[in-house]
Amino acid sequence: MTSRVPPSSAESPEAPSAPTRSSSENPARALADYVLGLGDDALVAAQRMGEWIAKAPQIEEDVALGNIALDLLGQARSLLTYAGSLLDPPRSEDDLAYLREAGDFRCVHLVERPGGDFGVAVARLLILSAYHCELYAALSASRDGTLAGIAAKAVKEVDYHRDHATLWTLRLGDGTNESHTRMQAALAAEWPYVEELFDGSHLDPALVQRGVAVDPATLRTAFYRRVSQVVDQATLVLPGTVPAEGGGRCGRHTEHLESLLADLQGLTRAHPGATW
Repeated sequence: MTSRVPPSSAESPEAPSAPTRSSSENPARALADYVLGLGDDALVAAQRMGEWIAKAPQIEEDVALGNIALDLLGQARSLLTYAGSLLDPPRSEDDLAYLREAGDFRCVHLVERPGGDFGVAVARLLILSAYHCELYAALSASRDGTLAGIAAKAVKEVDYHRDHATLWTLRLGDGTNESHTRMQAALAAEWPYVEELFDGSHLDPALVQRGVAVDPATLRTAFYRRVSQVVDQATLVLPGTVPAEGGGRCGRHTEHLESLLADLQGLTRAHPGATW
């Protein structure tokens, strides 16, 4: 993404409205809403992951997490570029990344919360990458050629993300008493936000019926099987926590997203019209 700052608020491009489920009325907008959700997940997750650079427990892990953040950012760029092309009027990836307010973002709550300790970062990456592996594998067969192409590239990247998170989950979960306790606590902290990943209430059913989108509920079984195997091997247990209230796909977010966007968008907003 090039760095570009918004015009004044009066001149800023119109923000995407709330998601619509009626593709018969506006199929391009329904698809744009779906792709925006995927792109925002990747963008915000990349920002959170990038916060670990120079804070990880090993120098090599600084590099690894930086590369994972770059993978997520690349996925976000592709998805936001496609979503922007479907809007009327069209918007660029920079418009969507830098010129929207928190309420216009469609990411799930899992990705926007602060990182906590390293165990939390590992638990979140395990959850997100296991979900992404199922999602992009399914989307690679989408009847929308652009989505299928983005997914086919992303599937290779998120498979590495899952392997990396798995290795650290095993290392921490089946390590010392201290690392085991903190890794279990990290899972407990992240687990309430898992179910929102599988909430398809925002999704236009026609997109699924046409083979364009994937109903996230269909990914739940495979996701739980993947994660359960890792958790069991790490001598951990899946938390029995009550799911947290969602709503991110509809623009209802935690208070943490605004502060994250202040960092993400601050330079662009401080220098309107600047390019470099």
